[in-house]
Amino acid sequence: MAYTSSLHLSKHLLLPKPHRARPSSSRSPSFVRAARVVDGAPHVNGQSKKAPNGKVQINGAGEKGAVNGHGKKGPGVVNGKTHVNGHDRIHLSVTTGGGGQDGTGLRVAYQGAPGAYSEFAAKTALPGCETVPCRAFADALAAVDRGLVDRAILPVESTMEGTALRNYDLLLRHDLVVAQEINLFVHYCLLAMPGVRATEVRRVISHPMALAHCGRALARLGVDREPVEDTAGAVEMLRSNMMLDTAAIASPRAADLYGLDVLAHGLQDESWNVTRFLLLSKPPSPVAVPVDADAKTSMVVAHRGGSMAVVLKVLSAFSSRNINMSKLEVINNEGGVGEPRPPVMILDTGARGAPTLRAFPHVLYVDCEGAADDPLVREAIKEIEKFAVFVRVLGCYAADTNVYDLQ
Repeated sequence: MAYTSSLHLSKHLLLPKPHRARPSSSRSPSFVRAARVVDGAPHVNGQSKKAPNGKVQINGAGEKGAVNGHGKKGPGVVNGKTHVNGHDRIHLSVTTGGGGQDGTGLRVAYQGAPGAYSEFAAKTALPGCETVPCRAFADALAAVDRGLVDRAILPVESTMEGTALRNYDLLLRHDLVVAQEINLFVHYCLLAMPGVRATEVRRVISHPMALAHCGRALARLGVDREPVEDTAGAVEMLRSNMMLDTAAIASPRAADLYGLDVLAHGLQDESWNVTRFLLLSKPPSPVAVPVDADAKTSMVVAHRGGSMAVVLKVLSAFSSRNINMSKLEVINNEGGVGEPRPPVMILDTGARGAPTLRAFPHVLYVDCEGAADDPLVREAIKEIEKFAVFVRVLGCYAADTNVYDLQ
């Protein structure tokens, strides 16, 4: 397998807050669990259907709450959770005041413009935090390094793209630790300027991944596609340039922030579209894992040859101690003839003197169940250190298996 990094702060790179087209509270939005879901869930993965008002129901079956083209009343809702494809989705409602106290006083950097999915994830994990938009993922991490913010949030993998996001590469280059994880159900909407009808749209703009995730729906609409830096940035471009023949794929909150109309909900091709985010901070981790909580430890194991042998030894180190692994990804960047590939650069935070960047052709990303200070986990790490060239623990944090949904 071969992977290459495709995603690349000084204070002047922080993006300004957008001009909001609609009046709203001066407080940052907060996210809380909804008591119940009314009228079912959005239409997902059914047939396209035009409505008399010019709006289009994409991936819906013409009935409220249709999921994967089945049912009329939507998925079952139990204790505030929707059960889809065997998983729980926790429904959240958006409010403009009040909210929880978690994260109050913290500043969290994210890539993109206000209304981006990364901002959703930050507000879901830390409802009381202040979010700080940045132009690039690297800028968000640099903001933490320089003390401009307390945390940065990165999307690291998704059910539709795997780990093609490659933000792990960025994490390895910084002396930061994973403090928290959050899984967010990504619900794509088609947004347009007020009054614009779906039949008037000739072009759709969004992040390349969002365009790919909505390929079938866009093909049915018969529109041109144009990639831009991020979903919320597409909405900002749409609004600032008053584009009347163009729509954007973004979140429902982006529509509220920028005063746009939602032409279609549930634009994604696959109903189960979940992205995992990691919240990063300076070491040591500022978040203590509760004694009674399920813990997860993330680490990177680097070596220079014998890739399969190292994989088997890593598996043995955990299985011999009955430690479950929730993630094992093998990165092999040792290219063949005429196929040069850049090595994985890892910041060696334990090097004598200043931390040093080191290059490795083979890297394993490992997530295991258990805290890093658990005796069995410590033993497994020590065993791995005996045969691996380099091992770095990326963080120990509370495992969160919930999937949060902003619908």
